[in-house]
Amino acid sequence: MSSSFFIKTKANPKLAKKGKDTTASKRKVDGGSDGKSKLRAKKSSKYNEEISSDSDTESPAVSKKRQANQEIEYEETPQEKKLRLAKLYLEQLKEEEEKKAEDDAFETDLIAGRLQEEVLEQKGKLQRLIAKDLIPPDASEIRVLKGHKLPITCLVITPDDKCIFSAAKDCSIVKWDIENGRKLHTIHGGRKGTEDRHVGHTAHILCMTISSDGKYLATGDMNKLIMIWEAETCKHLYKFTGHKGPVSGLSFRKGTHDLYSASHDRSVKVWNVDENAYVETLFGHQDAISGLDSLSRERCVTAGGRDGTVRVWKIAEESQLVFHGHEGSIDCVQLINEEHMITGADDGSLSLWSVNKKKPLCTVKQAHGCHGDSGLEQPHWVASVAALQNSDTVASGSHNSQVKVWKCGQNYRGLELLFTVPVSGFVNSLKFSSSGQFLVVGVGQEHRLGRWWRLKEAKNGIYIIPLKRKPQDAEGNQDD
Repeated sequence: MSSSFFIKTKANPKLAKKGKDTTASKRKVDGGSDGKSKLRAKKSSKYNEEISSDSDTESPAVSKKRQANQEIEYEETPQEKKLRLAKLYLEQLKEEEEKKAEDDAFETDLIAGRLQEEVLEQKGKLQRLIAKDLIPPDASEIRVLKGHKLPITCLVITPDDKCIFSAAKDCSIVKWDIENGRKLHTIHGGRKGTEDRHVGHTAHILCMTISSDGKYLATGDMNKLIMIWEAETCKHLYKFTGHKGPVSGLSFRKGTHDLYSASHDRSVKVWNVDENAYVETLFGHQDAISGLDSLSRERCVTAGGRDGTVRVWKIAEESQLVFHGHEGSIDCVQLINEEHMITGADDGSLSLWSVNKKKPLCTVKQAHGCHGDSGLEQPHWVASVAALQNSDTVASGSHNSQVKVWKCGQNYRGLELLFTVPVSGFVNSLKFSSSGQFLVVGVGQEHRLGRWWRLKEAKNGIYIIPLKRKPQDAEGNQDD
């Protein structure tokens, strides 16, 4: 069966010839364009050698440079990069761990040293030998802060050594900035009879203390009142009543908010400021108590004025130790450490005590000299004492226009005068800064407890005395 589908037709020769010619001409055209592109590549390689990889005109130096670039660019694979970064990270970790280990070791040594110091401090055996390096300050280096109208009776320094609180017979309390000497805050005193409506004291302030964390300030006055203030803002918090005489001594137990108070009513009272609570009363003195101090143990020391005794009150054991030594009224007392203290009396004597001995370890009579006509001389009263805690340096003040700085002998068995600082007036309060960099003196025209004399030439103010050290380099050069 024949079909047109299966019939082979003869190709048109003319068409075939024409197709051949077309292919040939096409090849020719392609060949022509190929030649032109080769020419263009050669031409451009003159101007940009990196375009053509087959360029014969490329110099060997450039080729090497390009090869080096290629090597730098492609020498690290992603896996290698990961490995390198991992190694780097491990090295950093190792360095950090080594540094941390060093810091931990240093911290451990530091803590061990601190704990050792605390143990010695608790035992009362820590004695930093500072006195040998102290030198007298120049008169031009002593700063005076003025602001109270009447004689300053007491002062305290904040634990961070940045501020001073001072109080005076004008019933006011002033907070000072030590660095620039400016008043930061003033709590004004009120007139007698305005106690109900006035927030503050309306009678002479005799004593003040600040807690070891700098949170609370306590002040006591002639009106039998104790007032508690927030030290940062000077905001009034509480009022403690209970004493039957002027409050003459206040001290916070170190590291706590337990407050000890002493009064002319011959009693010592214990208060808890956190709870705004009275705790207990201790009796024993036979005359008005004139001073009180405490450290971190649950005990306090008091100066008994005319009863001629110093007493250590062991609060937990409900017992007391009685010490005799001065001939006159013991007006001031300060603890040097947990085992030793210094006292001053109106017989002009200065005494060092140990809580283990009933008599003074050392007494300096007429420590501030005498005054009066020949044959009728009277010693200058020692009105205030201060101790740089856990050191061998103490200070005393009177009204002979001098503050005296003393060095305690070995085992506190002697007192050696280091130097005197001229201060005109009654030195009613003395405090060392906790860093030992300066001594603050509260000065008035009258004694803090009365008006027996009045020194008109004196000025009511606060003196800041720098405690200068001998230059270490100079000493080293001298040794060489």
